[in-house]
Amino acid sequence: MTSSRTGLPDPLPWALLARPMARAEDALARLDERLRTSPIRDGWIARTHFGDAAAALWLDGELVALEDLVLHDARLDVRAPTHELTRAHAVLRERRRIAGAEPGWALSGAGLAILRGRTTGDEGLPREAEREPNLVSEGDDDDAPDVEGFGADAGDQALADAFAAVDAAIARSNRALAGEARPPPRRDRDPLVYDLDWNEEARLAEWRDAVARTRDLPPTLAAATAHTAWSAIEPLQRAPGLGRLLAAALLRERGKARAHLPCLAEGAKAVPRERRRHRDASVRLVAELDAITAAAEEGMKQHDRWLSARTLLLRKLAGRRSTSRLPELVDLVISRPLVSAGMIAEALAVTPRAALDLVKDLDLRETTGRGRFRAWSVL
Repeated sequence: MTSSRTGLPDPLPWALLARPMARAEDALARLDERLRTSPIRDGWIARTHFGDAAAALWLDGELVALEDLVLHDARLDVRAPTHELTRAHAVLRERRRIAGAEPGWALSGAGLAILRGRTTGDEGLPREAEREPNLVSEGDDDDAPDVEGFGADAGDQALADAFAAVDAAIARSNRALAGEARPPPRRDRDPLVYDLDWNEEARLAEWRDAVARTRDLPPTLAAATAHTAWSAIEPLQRAPGLGRLLAAALLRERGKARAHLPCLAEGAKAVPRERRRHRDASVRLVAELDAITAAAEEGMKQHDRWLSARTLLLRKLAGRRSTSRLPELVDLVISRPLVSAGMIAEALAVTPRAALDLVKDLDLRETTGRGRFRAWSVL
């Protein structure tokens, strides 16, 4: 029997799910433990963000070149960005935001509102302000000195509101300069693009109820159930990849992936579409578990390849000066699928000519075959 709304089998076929779930749990635990002590953990995370964002668009039927996504993220496009590229970059920003936040943030009401573009995200910014000690506690108001001109009157409240507005404007400016997503302007949706009868709030509430019912399930099965329910309910009309990002965030919240954000879109590419879209809910659930396993196994292979490449590059640094920028370049090329002279110059604070000399010293592989707008990689 299958639930008509959530698309989940009821009851769960435990005999069918036991072995795929065990494989997913083991593979994910091995990868997370390997990354926990890995010297290239940060580089692995930064690099896999790009691959998973491109995979999310691939699953949505759009092909985005990984090289174009890297250059677009660095604001070094060699051509005008396409619509698919901007969508992939939006997924990339969402993935970075989820990975950089607290484990339970993405599944909270505030996190979902920000990821949907319903708020500016100001409520998630002032964490330092929340930790700042309160110089005058509520119980000390009567003991505070009454200085003329600094009482809590209407004028002071207006001045405080003005300063708060200035602080909010500065925070928005800093996010814009950092390249973070900005919420869309408030306007009526185009009926040619959106279904005006689509009740996103009700659908999202229904999906959150389905996620809440997975509290007692194993983490990987809960993540597979969450994405299966997302695909069936379709809370949002235009949100490529967000369902799998939230399922990955659920794995972080449940403590199964403490050292990284799983690349579920990358793993789903290894599962045939016929299984991911099967009419039988049990088959779809097993496919989601197999996607988690494939993502963890591919992540382990990538980690070992990139670690070996880093070891070979570090051997070329023997005899170099302690002030050499080559170690920083090694970390940069490990954390990006490819690098350009402009990216190296900006990251290492050197001139483009010096960046080319550093590339020559490391003997990196040129990937474009062009005479201009060249790019290099290690793998």
